[in-house]
Amino acid sequence: MAKERILVVEDDEDILQLLRFTLEATGFEVVTAATGRDGLESAQRHVPGLVLLDLMLPGMSGFDVCRELKRTPATEHVPVIMLTARGEEVDRIVGLELGADDYVIKPFSPRELVLRIRAVLKRVTGAQEPAPRGQWNVDGLFLDEEAHRVEVDGEEALLTATEFRLLAELVRNRGRVRTRDQLLNTVWGYEFEGYARTVDTHVRRLRQKIGRFAAMIETIRGVGYRFKE
Repeated sequence: MAKERILVVEDDEDILQLLRFTLEATGFEVVTAATGRDGLESAQRHVPGLVLLDLMLPGMSGFDVCRELKRTPATEHVPVIMLTARGEEVDRIVGLELGADDYVIKPFSPRELVLRIRAVLKRVTGAQEPAPRGQWNVDGLFLDEEAHRVEVDGEEALLTATEFRLLAELVRNRGRVRTRDQLLNTVWGYEFEGYARTVDTHVRRLRQKIGRFAAMIETIRGVGYRFKE
């Protein structure tokens, strides 16, 4: 089986070497870049399985790299984990708004980082899907878990892997409230300590992509979300 390729974009040489050693020892193929521009070009030249992206980079920030990756058809579905010393909530929210799948703050535990990478990769490939796959058609909102496809009034909605899993979880449990903790555990596959806002950010992005069906996702204040029956 071919090794999963991880692109690490990091300008700190010590951290870069630590990440290379940790990931290669875990069985990943590692490609590195020290600037945002080089990282973007590398991702576009040889699409990786995941991008581990520093936020503060020379010339082109991690935010800008993530934005360009998500704008480009060849890389828009590549998962991104942002790795940075900046831990302010606004930075996490901006990163998630741009399509990042996770956000790890330095200093970090290499073991925890590997677990997060594996969880994101499982989420993207669907290897962690615990429930039977099915099809739903809700008044023009069509969701096919087997084909990993969502259509809004006959037009395909381009969702990220996380957005798709989030919508599928809500639709599968129509009429029932799903707490943020339940969604984090089911959709993301492990606990995000202090990351409840992750769910809110992804729900907001999901609503933007499903048009007139956005109102079907109800906010239950202080609890979580429910897809209307």
